[in-house]
Amino acid sequence: MALTSTLSVAASAELTSSLDLGTASAPVNMRRAVTLTSGTAAGQADRVFSDRRTLAASATEDLDLAGVLLDAFGAAISFARIKGLIVSAAAANTNNVIVGNATSNGFVSWVGGAAHTVTVRPGATLALFAGQADATGYAVTAGTGDLLKVANSGAGSSVTYDIVLIGASA
Repeated sequence: MALTSTLSVAASAELTSSLDLGTASAPVNMRRAVTLTSGTAAGQADRVFSDRRTLAASATEDLDLAGVLLDAFGAAISFARIKGLIVSAAAANTNNVIVGNATSNGFVSWVGGAAHTVTVRPGATLALFAGQADATGYAVTAGTGDLLKVANSGAGSSVTYDIVLIGASA
């Protein structure tokens, strides 16, 4: 199976100020994109996982990135490196979605430490991707560094989130 993927993020803003005889503006436009061809080297990926998931109130789950997740065709996926990670919390959530801080065997190469987390507020999106020339991406180590923890920040209501993981098997 071949995989072609594009990861992108964009920001556009314009700051304006009324002056005596006109309006001043300072526009900002930034877009970053990475296109990955099929394979396991720099600028390549050969595995993808995507899903919409729901966690009960106060619940957590550990997504095993090395051999347990299934792709769209039902085949087991084993990531050696993640090249793109997107987590998007549903706007209708009351609680936050917390990503990171697995109790053991945590996938932490993207956050820097086992206890680190990122809070994805209702309606927000976390996007992280490796650059085009980056052959390493974010390392997954089967059995010792392969669990991506996702948690519901509180009691009282469930949370729904979408997740996309793009990476390489070697």
